Amino acid sequence: MNIPMPQPAQIELFILIFLRVSAIIVSLPLIGNREVPFRIKGALSLAATLLILPSVEYSLPSPSLLHLVVMMTGEVFIGLIIGFSGRLLFEGVQLAGQLIGFQMGFAIVNVVDPLTSSQVSIVAQLQNIFAILIFLSVNGHHAFLYSVAESYRYVPPLGCHFSGELLMGIVALAKNVFIVAVKTGAPIIVLLLLTSAGLGVVARTVPQINIFIVGFPLKIALGLMAVGLSFPFFYHIMENIFVDYGSTLRGLMKLMT
Repeated sequence: MNIPMPQPAQIELFILIFLRVSAIIVSLPLIGNREVPFRIKGALSLAATLLILPSVEYSLPSPSLLHLVVMMTGEVFIGLIIGFSGRLLFEGVQLAGQLIGFQMGFAIVNVVDPLTSSQVSIVAQLQNIFAILIFLSVNGHHAFLYSVAESYRYVPPLGCHFSGELLMGIVALAKNVFIVAVKTGAPIIVLLLLTSAGLGVVARTVPQINIFIVGFPLKIALGLMAVGLSFPFFYHIMENIFVDYGSTLRGLMKLMT
């Protein structure tokens, strides 16, 4: 029985696909977190590579070694852009939670985020958990897994071109961190800001009141009530962001061609 041996071009294509796919999976939210074992990430990358390999056309002439190394770096860069673009959405949620926690007086009340092993505000952690649940409920993870195969329709192997438009697209993604933070945290931040202003007026007009004793529990109570009442609004905002993110991701991949 003759076992067919892979051709050098097929091995080269397998390596290029594996580099991009593994970069996407390692940088994806949830799947790419450090709590997920590397063996699982490696198995997912290998399985996705084997599934995508038959459908990818690769007809470029054999490049030189230096050119091949540069283009392999470009494949990794494509994967990192696609993966980290999703992480930026959750960074916006955590930024909103940090601002809300600071306004409530929880600036030093931090917990360890098990997904990133970093210190985050307890309010930011709460909102991040709800954002993850919303992300899974609207099948946001399907959009990222679909982008693994979809990226080869827009950007073939060794076909990435870096331009000023791509750089501006990456900057626009970074800008979304602040847009998401404002959209999700603005109502609560405004409420707490008005509460602080009202307490300041009371402190000036009635100096006999110990405003620190009254202000801290009042802002915490109002903040927690506002966080609870704003969850329907938070769900609506994050659902629209996750649903519309597929088109944003396709637009970013078009800029790489």
